[in-house]
Amino acid sequence: MNYQGKKAAFQTLGCKLNFSETSAIARSLEEVGFARVDFEEKADLYVINTCSVTHAGDKSSRNAIRRALRTNPSAFVVVIGCYAQLNPEEIAALEGVDLVLGTREKFNIPAYLGDLTKRGKAVVTTTRLQQVREYHPAFSQGDRTRSFLKIQDGCDYYCTYCTIPYARGRSRNASVADTVREAEAAVAKGFREIVLTGVNIGDFGKSTGETFLQLLAALEKVKGLHRLRMGSVEPNLLTDEVIGMAAASRVITPHFHIPLQAGTDEVLALMRRKYTTELFAGRVARIRETLPYAFIGVDVIAGTNGETDALFRASYDFLNGLEVSQLHAFPYSERRGTRALEIPGKVAVALRKTRTQQYINLSEKKLHAFYSKNMGRTVQVLFEETLPGGVITGFSENYIRTVLPFRPGITGEIAPVRFASVLPDGTMQGAWTD
Repeated sequence: MNYQGKKAAFQTLGCKLNFSETSAIARSLEEVGFARVDFEEKADLYVINTCSVTHAGDKSSRNAIRRALRTNPSAFVVVIGCYAQLNPEEIAALEGVDLVLGTREKFNIPAYLGDLTKRGKAVVTTTRLQQVREYHPAFSQGDRTRSFLKIQDGCDYYCTYCTIPYARGRSRNASVADTVREAEAAVAKGFREIVLTGVNIGDFGKSTGETFLQLLAALEKVKGLHRLRMGSVEPNLLTDEVIGMAAASRVITPHFHIPLQAGTDEVLALMRRKYTTELFAGRVARIRETLPYAFIGVDVIAGTNGETDALFRASYDFLNGLEVSQLHAFPYSERRGTRALEIPGKVAVALRKTRTQQYINLSEKKLHAFYSKNMGRTVQVLFEETLPGGVITGFSENYIRTVLPFRPGITGEIAPVRFASVLPDGTMQGAWTD
């Protein structure tokens, strides 16, 4: 069916992987005639790509559905993403939802739309994930300077607190050659930086007999690519070879995001993580040896079942002793169907929030120390956007957000900048070097 003259709007919640997939889905709808508009505009079709990592993700997804219907009550509403795969009937019960599509079906939305007549009851179409073997490539558009490139999907780890394997299925990927072609397509659209994304990107190659290291080596050679930034890599998969390649590369940025989740071996075992605190500390030390100014971000969960006061304090002390740059801390959220619910020692919600805030306070201290360490250095900043007040902002190769007085023609370009001072809002004031 041809949808010329129809407008489609998209809302993406959650991870960078969702953003890359939304862009690919939007392109498929543009191919059948839809014009893409902002989510706040009146559209004929709204697509909400949901997140279900926490209860907050579920709530944000429901709020996005309501916002779309407030903008245009007669619009056709499609809900996709992890929440849609995990709890499709719950979404279908929401007034105004027309279509709920699962992990496999979301990549072929046009086949399910019909003439966009609203339905009295939402239609749910999902597939049992045991039957999902396909891999759908994707890269994001919309940002003028960077693209999120999907290189992997699914996860085989089945950590006790996590629903992602149930929402996305087994680990799978395209070949190195096919992934390189996707990167070349992104660069051809003018992107200077590519950010690698997936559920467990260090697991790349599991379904093709290749390795993450081979992929990095191939992507380094993409003509016209100025920066290659790694997304989150599990500590057991962030090998010395990967760190060494980053240290020697002119393209791979000195930026690492390493999920820790808990700073004690006792809680890591309850979570069924695949490493110890000793291994994690060794990865951080190795990065600091080879890339002393690298940004190291760390994920940590506060208040998971079984985390006593003493274990939390030990976790806090462990992180306090690591030279990392920033913590992404969030409270544990019960997820239906996960094995963490069977672990005794439930932590009160209020205490989870208190512990999370302690991690956030520690993170602010870590980030200030990292910025101070970088003071006076000259770095390369990729400029992204102008802000009110005659300033322009962008990110250094080691992921420090930097602001400078505006210069015409610099947006989308990379230029040398000297770090001058830390601003109250947590950004770095830069100075032009010429």
